[in-house]
Amino acid sequence: MALLERVGTLLRANLNDLIEKAEDPEKLLKQLVLDMENQLMQVKTQVAIALADEHLLEKKHQEHETSEAEWKRKAEMAVRKGDDALARAALERSLSARSMATGFAQQMEDQKAEVETLKTALRHLEQKLQETRSRCDLMIAEHRRVRAVGRAQRAREIIGTKDRSADLQRMKARIGGADARNQASRELTDEGSLEDRFAALEREDQIDALLQNLKEQHAKTA
Repeated sequence: MALLERVGTLLRANLNDLIEKAEDPEKLLKQLVLDMENQLMQVKTQVAIALADEHLLEKKHQEHETSEAEWKRKAEMAVRKGDDALARAALERSLSARSMATGFAQQMEDQKAEVETLKTALRHLEQKLQETRSRCDLMIAEHRRVRAVGRAQRAREIIGTKDRSADLQRMKARIGGADARNQASRELTDEGSLEDRFAALEREDQIDALLQNLKEQHAKTA
């Protein structure tokens, strides 16, 4: 989905590079969080639409199953009345309804898979947004601290009280700030996140359970 691709671009953004190029880093970081929140709302909307489509498909499937049963009943009635031609016509309609029910059943299964994919993406994005908020708060605080150190340093230069130890402290603060931003960016853009690893384990468990169920069914019918 193009929507999820846009979200992925936001998550992979190099915050350090953005901050270095930005005239107002705080404004940029706040805008980044706002963009992610907007994208998250769009994903939630897509989930709601997908669920509505799933319910509609389920309704159509049930309608055609009911129609199939009704035409079978009519065919049986025609047979009891000795009208084979009418019975054949009713059976033809029953088969048509069965075909439609099967088609809607397949679409319903596909739609359920799509809904689950969107729900999984939504959970992942919600977690990523929470992490992004925390990282951005950290980086904004660090940026403000570095600016405060810079203003204090310039004040000392103006009044002629500058000393070398102050220079060392200022450089140390800048290095520490860069390290904090680098760590935040690495954690934010880590593709192999803890959630993804657990999701993979859960997926394996689901597959194992489905396979065992199929084997048991096969054993019963053998």
